[in-house]
Amino acid sequence: MTIVPSSRRLAGAALLALTSLGLLGAPARADGEAKILAPSGTLRVGIYPGSPTSMVTDAAGKPHGLSYDLGAELAKRLGVAVDYIRFQRVADIVSAVHDGQVDFTVTNATPARANEVSFSQPVLAIELGYLVPANSPIKEVRDIDRPGVKIGVTKGSTSERTLPAKFKNATIVPAESVKVAIAMFGRGEIDLYATNKPTLFEMSDQMPGARILDGNWGLEHMAIAIPKGREDALPLLNRFATEEQSSGALEAIQQQAGLRGATKATRE
Repeated sequence: MTIVPSSRRLAGAALLALTSLGLLGAPARADGEAKILAPSGTLRVGIYPGSPTSMVTDAAGKPHGLSYDLGAELAKRLGVAVDYIRFQRVADIVSAVHDGQVDFTVTNATPARANEVSFSQPVLAIELGYLVPANSPIKEVRDIDRPGVKIGVTKGSTSERTLPAKFKNATIVPAESVKVAIAMFGRGEIDLYATNKPTLFEMSDQMPGARILDGNWGLEHMAIAIPKGREDALPLLNRFATEEQSSGALEAIQQQAGLRGATKATRE
């Protein structure tokens, strides 16, 4: 019989204990992060209809979208249920995240919004553009800034805050939602619409002859937004974003949602 010296037995026992702790450590950390990100036991995901960056439905009525699908995937990894909370506008979702009524969404990580919520690293970048209806006299961007031209934007959006400084002669006209904006085109209340290109493509699908002007007027850097005070979970969210990008899962989500006008996210 081989006798193992006591020092080696103690070392082996210590190694076994450390290994056991290591094996238990990952679930323990995940459980801790789940309590931070979904303190109610359910990940409440904020979505709004009409944009593939949030939620759209396919021909069969099945929902897809960046916020919708990434929220489901994160909830699965955390081992919690997912609950989708609908809003009409992204600004309302950001307010709900700020108030702790929503745990998760994906939106443009602007400095103004960073004062209200905490953001992960960028998930992807989205081009900003302009949509004009069929037979519009506006052929290119330089035709926009003229007296009498009415630029539609979503109320409370980045476009509403940004474009007044860009256009001195055209008029900015807020719309309650993308759905309302399409109706406003029909009534002649707006001449074009400014927002991210994925949303513009969705709108153009419902407006025969409509087109998106060439070029862009900036980029939205889409990132995961969570309530302030939950920053301890940001390392997990950053790993999650990186894994979704590198595994091809993010690309699959974009394809399912019909998300057009996106580019690869860059980190500063």
